[in-house]
This record gives sequence, structure tokens and C-alpha cells, in this order.
Amino acid sequence: MSTTQAPVTVIGLGPMGEALATAFVEAGHPTTVWNRTASRADAVVAKGAVLAASPAEAAATSPLVVVCVLDYDASDAVLLPIADTLKGRALVNLTADTPARSRAAAGWAAEHGIDYVDGAVMSPAFTIGTPSAVVIYSGSKEIYRTHESTLAALGGAHTHLGDDHGRAAGYDLALLEVFWTSMSGLAHAFALARAEGIEPADFAPFAQGIVGLLPESVTHMAGKLDRGDFSADGSSITSNLATMEHVIHASRDRGMDPGPLATVRPIAQAAVDAGHGHENAARLSQRYLEDRA
Repeated sequence: MSTTQAPVTVIGLGPMGEALATAFVEAGHPTTVWNRTASRADAVVAKGAVLAASPAEAAATSPLVVVCVLDYDASDAVLLPIADTLKGRALVNLTADTPARSRAAAGWAAEHGIDYVDGAVMSPAFTIGTPSAVVIYSGSKEIYRTHESTLAALGGAHTHLGDDHGRAAGYDLALLEVFWTSMSGLAHAFALARAEGIEPADFAPFAQGIVGLLPESVTHMAGKLDRGDFSADGSSITSNLATMEHVIHASRDRGMDPGPLATVRPIAQAAVDAGHGHENAARLSQRYLEDRA
């Protein structure tokens, strides 16, 4: 590895952590790693990384420490005991958790003189180090800019979202909700199709056509929410509700769990009951906010 590049430490070597460490090594950064199970470091050490014996030893080697573990319980278990070592260093936490946990971690870091930036990786591990990688950050822009050239080794698009340390986690969870509710609906759709004698290979091209409507739907709903315009310029919530009920009834006719729409249906019904049945589905997003405790 070239010694002209800034050193970096990576703590956590699950599939994503290993991908992060590999990208730093391959970009020429002297890279120190630590993982609770030391053998997980074998592959990246073979590529040139150095395995530290402890988190404190790993952190002490670099001005920038990148953490990527399961959740903030796991990162707290590693980081809290080494606060003194982290003092004066930049800590970029790419661990997924809630915005509240991100803000709490930032408060702890500030109390201990640690330069803290929160973040999230929004693309699969195999994209890291390639143009397809997507990483988002929030927290001090000054700290982010100081280490931006090192973080660029992770590839792709890097976006700083603002000073609120919880903002990246907010984006992360909302985007993951889009993905996982979509995947849950897709899994149920394949099951319902098969229950009706439709083979997956026959169904897939038509499913791709439906999925292809989503990008335009995202833009359309965002515009309506920004304007506060819930007028139905196409189908209304009442007609959407009828479609949901058809899917639910057909599922039950086949002895199946009704799937994700059983959760969505009461929200749509509440909107209709409140007099919004003639409006666009964007109103459902607003209702989630209105119904907060």
C-alpha cells in the first residue's frame, strides 16, 4: 500500500465492513481493521490490511475511524470503552439504526471530544469501491469535508445531507421501507399468482411492467405532498380501496394470509371515512403524520 494516502481504520468486518476495508486497501490507504471474530479479517489482511488486537489499538493508528456493525448496541459496546483513544479523531459511523440513536451517539461523541459523522450505505456490499456505490452522511460538514477524499475510496455517489446527525438514518430507514414493503408485496404477489395457477416465469414480465410505474409515482407523490395538493388526477382512494379488498378477498379464498395490504387497508378506510375518498393516494402519507400520537 502507498504511504502517501491517509491512513484509515475500519471496525467491523461483516460483509459490508469487509467491503469498506477492501475498498480503502485497494485505493492505497494504509488500513487497520478490527473485528470481534478475528478470522473474519483474513481476506482483507491478505490484500494488505493490518489486523489490530483490540478496538483501541485499531483506532490509535488512524485519524479516521469507520465503524460498520449490526446496530448501535453493537457499536456502543465497541466504542464507548475507547472514548479516550477516539478523542481528537474523526469517527464515521456507517452502522444502521434509528435517527434517535444517531443523535444520541453524536451527543456522546461531542462530550468526549470526538469528531463525529453519521452515515448509511444505501447500496449492496458488492457495489462498494465501484461507481454504483451510494453512501450518505450527516453531521458536521467541516469534518466530512476534511475526510471526503479518503471516503471517496468507497466509490460512487457520496452526499452530505446536513448538520443534523440523524438525517442520514432518517433517509436510510425511509428508503429501506420503500424496498422492503415493495419486496414483501412482490413475494405475496408471486404467491397469489401461483395459487391461481400462474407460474413465476409467466408472471414476471407483467410484474416488471407494474414496478416500472414506481419511479414516476415517486415523483408525482412528492410533488403533491410538497404542494399540499391531494386532488385525484387519476384513481382515487375509494377506487384504490376497492382494489385492495379484491386482493385481500382473493388471498383468503385461496387460504392465504392477505399480506401487506391487510395493513394498508385500514389506513385507506380511515381516509375514506374522514371524507378523503375522492382524493389522491398521497393523502395516505399525510394521514400517517396526522395520526401520530
